[in-house]
Amino acid sequence: MRIKRTTPLSTAARRTRAIGIAAGLVAVAALTVPSAQASSTGTYSANQLSAASDAVLGADVAGTAWNVDPVTKKLVVTADSTVSASEIQQIKDSAGANAGALRIERTSGKFSKLLSGGDAIYGPGFRCSLGFNVRSGSTYYFLTAGHCTDGNPPWYTNSANTTSIGPTAGSSFPTNDYGLVRYANTSLAHPGTVGSVDITGAANATVGMSVTRRGSTTGIHSGTVSALNATVNYGGGDVVYGMIKTNVCAEPGDSGGPLYSGTTAIGLTSGGSGNCSSGGTTFFQPVTEALSAYGVSVY
Repeated sequence: MRIKRTTPLSTAARRTRAIGIAAGLVAVAALTVPSAQASSTGTYSANQLSAASDAVLGADVAGTAWNVDPVTKKLVVTADSTVSASEIQQIKDSAGANAGALRIERTSGKFSKLLSGGDAIYGPGFRCSLGFNVRSGSTYYFLTAGHCTDGNPPWYTNSANTTSIGPTAGSSFPTNDYGLVRYANTSLAHPGTVGSVDITGAANATVGMSVTRRGSTTGIHSGTVSALNATVNYGGGDVVYGMIKTNVCAEPGDSGGPLYSGTTAIGLTSGGSGNCSSGGTTFFQPVTEALSAYGVSVY
């Protein structure tokens, strides 16, 4: 899920869209489409699942996310509260002969983009969360969400925008959701920690992994990884791929904040549905991809 910035920008259309993660509860009941092309075991081939995934993307229904369940060999499509019954039927119709490969699940709330790791960072008129402090040689940066750095804004430590951090040095959104900001203010400390946790390395997520998220709106919350390689459609052409799906909650302003397991960096808060009172589903950009893209490392 993507959690929007606390206040949208007015300089570009994409900035007006929510940029933080609003996490939400996954409905208990799942609706399964009757199978038309299943094998004798009720499972689907990799080609059928890939075709079904392409069909869901082609249906272009905002408020949906999908991933392959490696156990059941089904494509799990999670639909937020804004997705209508007719849009769900549209997804099924798009899948055609592979409609049986879909498992439709409902989640409350609305998928939207959310903004030491987890501290508040401010652009002109909005707030996100710092992900991980990183470095390349003697130059220091931090990672955050790409929907926060979209448009290459300058960054500040306070909402009045009087104490500069530095400029956006890289940004990738949509498709990915990561961005890089350079520390230009030499008076600012930039420890390699998330709160009091010293981050010593980075790794890929695994299903069932215990993870913790920290953000400037809701603080620290924990949960588990429920799926990998999820695709999320936030609407307006904002589709991201390869996301980590979790049951950890998040809210607007938490965007870009760190997901970690013990002392290991795992991801950057992208978006989702729900809140931290009722719970939620939140999606994260794998941090290893961002580290590789920018040639930086945690420390």
